[in-house]
Amino acid sequence: MDGYKVRVGVNGYGVIGKRIADAVAAQEDMELAGVADIVADWRIQPARRRGFAVFAAAADAGAAMRAQGVDIAGALADLVAQSDVIIDCTPKKIAAANIEIYRGAGKKFIVQGGEKHATTGHSFVAASSYASALDRQSTRVVSCNTTSIVRTLGALKRAGLLRRARGTLLRRATDPWESHLGGVMNTLVPEANIPSHQGPDAQSVDPDLDVVTMAVKTPETLAHVHYWTVQMTRPAGKQEVLEAFAVCPRLLPIRMSEGLSAINAVKEWTADAGRLRGDLYEVAFWEDMLTVEGDELFYAYMVDNQAIVIPETIDAIRALTGVEREADASMRKTDRALGIPLRIG
Repeated sequence: MDGYKVRVGVNGYGVIGKRIADAVAAQEDMELAGVADIVADWRIQPARRRGFAVFAAAADAGAAMRAQGVDIAGALADLVAQSDVIIDCTPKKIAAANIEIYRGAGKKFIVQGGEKHATTGHSFVAASSYASALDRQSTRVVSCNTTSIVRTLGALKRAGLLRRARGTLLRRATDPWESHLGGVMNTLVPEANIPSHQGPDAQSVDPDLDVVTMAVKTPETLAHVHYWTVQMTRPAGKQEVLEAFAVCPRLLPIRMSEGLSAINAVKEWTADAGRLRGDLYEVAFWEDMLTVEGDELFYAYMVDNQAIVIPETIDAIRALTGVEREADASMRKTDRALGIPLRIG
């Protein structure tokens, strides 16, 4: 398959879709066939500026988009026909109808974490489930929070350190660009069930994880924060834990002592470092907060829910199409194209 480029279509050009489109365009072994949406306002303008082909995702959307001056390349069916893989980034529950279109056209497809595991029968985080995704017709890239859980606990598991994990998730209330429409204000909203849904979702990727999560919505929109208590398989030192994390470039150590003491500071630092939109693809964990006492490990980290699943989606494309058979090789290609890990200074 030397020189072959996978043609990728993105259905839904919102918070996640526009980032995936940019990431696909940055890969040497992929080509963006186009993006589909139903909006004709400012939200579709980045696609036009980047020269992406724009398709109407619904039959009644094309006329309205053309009326606003959006040059339409065709309908969703046309984008599907021109693509090897479709990434569905539409709002929750809409993908369920779309996948019948993809299946009917015999196309491979990827849905996002808002959909149920049963939608595809497979859940994806590159370091943990790449091999089982090879040559499948479809997979689901799990949510931002679940991705962070599988990345961190998976790193400990591969180092032989993980026995069980218990986590508390402080979840941002809504996306920043929608915060004027609603959300949590001047209160905290506990998720009603223990475990919260992220723990069982992580087990859909790796059933061997002994993990329980609790979650609460908080009145902010920048990012999520997780606190974890892990019982290790044996007593270990802090340096051994850091070395286990260091193997994964998508786990990024940051330090409060360097001024990165709150999520707003981390977001500002990420933007200053030159990342498009200030995106943080990595799990940023506070290295100087991480504490080990015997066989117990305590740590906390930040999750950028707009960005963390982007590299995983790129790897999922390679896994489904089989253009790269090894997870590590795919992750290196993705990380190189996206500038992972973020460089300090």
